Amino acid sequence: MRPTIALPLTGGCQCAAVRYEVRSAPLALYACHCTDCQRQSSSAFGLSMPVPRAALEVAGPTATYTRVNASGRTVDGHFCAACGTRLYHAPSRNPAIVNLKPGTLDDARWLRPVAHVWTGSAQAGTVLPPDTLHYARQPEKFAAIHDAWAKSGPNFA
Repeated sequence: MRPTIALPLTGGCQCAAVRYEVRSAPLALYACHCTDCQRQSSSAFGLSMPVPRAALEVAGPTATYTRVNASGRTVDGHFCAACGTRLYHAPSRNPAIVNLKPGTLDDARWLRPVAHVWTGSAQAGTVLPPDTLHYARQPEKFAAIHDAWAKSGPNFA
């Protein structure tokens, strides 16, 4: 049975200087194994939860780091100006969304990615769940990931 998660989703940084609310349902949840996500997360992958940009309300001092990703596009990484916690990315390829870093949610126990991208650079020993979508690189379109989330992700109320 798919869990029902109450909106708004809330979260923030480690030092609590920045708080946020997400006021509509996320579009998907996926794990990215690119080397940039490995670096920024200090882990084997980073989680990305695309949400409509207009649905994200942020309060507190943030800073931005702009980088060029492996596809050649720019991505703005937004993080707490005080403690450095990465909160979300704003990709230039789609200004209507932001990719929330869902480990910063107040309740992250329900998170389960439906896809894994950039698996071609996954760290040795990383086990990819067989019941998720896998992409060796960045998919050209995210429709299949969004569809998988709509079918197997949680319900939002």
